[in-house]
Order: sequence, then structure tokens, then C-alpha cells
Amino acid sequence: MLHATPSRSIVVKAEKTPRIGERVVNEKLQQVGTVFDIFGPVSAPYVAVKTTLENPNILTNQLLYVIPSPKQGIKRKEKRKHG
Repeated sequence: MLHATPSRSIVVKAEKTPRIGERVVNEKLQQVGTVFDIFGPVSAPYVAVKTTLENPNILTNQLLYVIPSPKQGIKRKEKRKHG
């Protein structure tokens, strides 16, 4: 974690770009928040995480992980043949 904001959000430097809405957990796999913004260069993105913690500063110097959302299949419309 780089720093916490007054609104209990944290800014994290990411190794890979997550998706907005994905869950963020600590090393014990306890949820600490969700991704709500991604910014900065594509090669080295930063992630804003809305935490569920009263004191997000306790996350300083901790590794955080993203739990990927299940991929949703692309639904295709079937063309009906009239005849």
C-alpha cells in the first residue's frame, strides 16, 4: 500500500491490472476492500481500493491480492431461420 486517504480508501501499485469491482484481500485471505479505480500508465498501474476497515493505515507494508471475478461467458444471439 502506498497511502491511505481521509475517505478510508487506499492507493496500491499493481503488478497486473485488476478489474473494477474485484475483491482485495490480505495475506490471510481476509477481504479488506474492493477495486474502485485504476489509473496511471498501463505498464505500471495504480489501483484505488475502497476499504472496509476503520483504520486502513494498518495495511501499510502489507502485500495485498486481488481475487479475480469469475469470467462471464459472452452470450451470442442465435439467428432464427424463418422458413
